[in-house]
Amino acid sequence: MKTTKKTGTKDANAASPSKMIDGRIEELGDWRGAMLGRIRGLIREADPDVVEEWKWRGVPVWEHDGIICTGETYKEVVKLTFAKGAALEDPSGLFNSSLDGNVRRAIDIREGEKINEKAFKALIRAAVGLNAAKAKKTAKKRSA
Repeated sequence: MKTTKKTGTKDANAASPSKMIDGRIEELGDWRGAMLGRIRGLIREADPDVVEEWKWRGVPVWEHDGIICTGETYKEVVKLTFAKGAALEDPSGLFNSSLDGNVRRAIDIREGEKINEKAFKALIRAAVGLNAAKAKKTAKKRSA
């Protein structure tokens, strides 16, 4: 897994995004932290080259050739928002939130709910593939 410096900081001593995500998981200390940690592990399994970021004043973000998804925590849900979710096939029906938009889709996980790990990892891989295809297309246009 690759990491980068905290976005928007000039302080070389600032914690890495991965450390900040570790801190968020620990500070939650409840089912949300456990779920965010589990989701993070699944993302890393699905894409070992994922880059972790910490953006928008405290949102874990996973990237590979662009944003894959964000991991927000609220009182009642852990929300995984896929930046280009509307363009992804979701045969298992994991997306259950933000379904009306033209770009994003989200998965809201509530306390006690399980996630279909195989389908989730397939969704992560599909998002990475979509990002890679767009990055390749952009690079091809620039070189033309």
